[in-house]
Amino acid sequence: MSDLQMSLIIIGIIVIAGVAIFNWLQQLRYRRKVQAAFDHKHDDILLDPHHSEESTQRIEPKFNKTPVSDDQFDILMPDDLPAAHTDTKKPFVAPNPSIHISTHSSATSPILDYDNVTNYIVNIRSESIIANTYIAKLLQRKFDFGKSVCWLGQRHKDEAWEEITNESNVESDGYICLKGCLQLADRAGPISEVNLSKFRDLVQDFATQVHATADCPDIVATHEKAVILDKFCAEVDVMIGINIISKDDGAFVGTKIRALAEASGFKLESDGLFKYRDDSNNVLFTLSNYESPQFLSENMKSLTTHGVTFLLDVPRVAHGERVFDQMTHLAKIFSNTLGGILVDDNRVPLSDSGIQKSKQQLVEIQSLMKKNHINAGSASALRLFV
Repeated sequence: MSDLQMSLIIIGIIVIAGVAIFNWLQQLRYRRKVQAAFDHKHDDILLDPHHSEESTQRIEPKFNKTPVSDDQFDILMPDDLPAAHTDTKKPFVAPNPSIHISTHSSATSPILDYDNVTNYIVNIRSESIIANTYIAKLLQRKFDFGKSVCWLGQRHKDEAWEEITNESNVESDGYICLKGCLQLADRAGPISEVNLSKFRDLVQDFATQVHATADCPDIVATHEKAVILDKFCAEVDVMIGINIISKDDGAFVGTKIRALAEASGFKLESDGLFKYRDDSNNVLFTLSNYESPQFLSENMKSLTTHGVTFLLDVPRVAHGERVFDQMTHLAKIFSNTLGGILVDDNRVPLSDSGIQKSKQQLVEIQSLMKKNHINAGSASALRLFV
């Protein structure tokens, strides 16, 4: 090997080492700047266990749309539902006492609530234990109706209801009472009348087979309720976003965005989003690229962008007012640190009054959801808005 080749190799090694050291120093400097920005304390918006959850529902992200007013909903108890279709359709979301369920196998499992507001609930009662081999056949059909299905059971009378899974069913000797909860709507739309009928027929056939009685609400009335629920959910399904764009056509560097995000409490996940989660692992808000490329771990070192977007999914977040304040607080820190400006989706600079208008809309949406018995961020809302 000639002296020239040796010299080129040595020079190459020195250049590579220099670049690596430079990148390391840059990242260290960014982290120090971020930590300095967070030296002051601010209120945490993590959920307060002593406060009730705020109500929840879904809306298309159109900020000029007027939410459904309270007087558009006639609140009816389930027993008051019409037995057949009528020409006069009154919108309603029917409240019903929640079924509080504790899972049998684990004391740490969350309590689930299934009610007639968002579910078609059927009851199966037997004088004797229904063997788990029969129940296994019901569980095999959970995905046949276009919407989520949950089966609840009582092993003995006066015992707590528990969710029946394949695992818990195998471990049990069977159940004496069953409830089937078929979700009425999600972001794909309301359940069809055909699928409601298929589910009812399955339940009635099953009850006959195991010599039990089945109580199945009217299909036509339930489908009308599903359509009204879906319409209401569409009115409240809103995402509130805050964009930060660079000044004078500059660019933000991927390594700086990542360092700032991670110092703020975000974690970069496989779907290309930085997600800010609470102690229960619920997503409070996200940080995404304002431009089309996703934030992926392997390309952050080489990525540059002209903006980032903070996004809050209103019906999926409890205590939205406090979460919005936290998101806004972080957005301002990002803007100052990155040297950008806060803008709306039309690239119009966001003033404090504009931010307050978005916050007020969020409060109104979640209050409306609460009045209609669907709490924002609750298990029921998370199932609806998916």
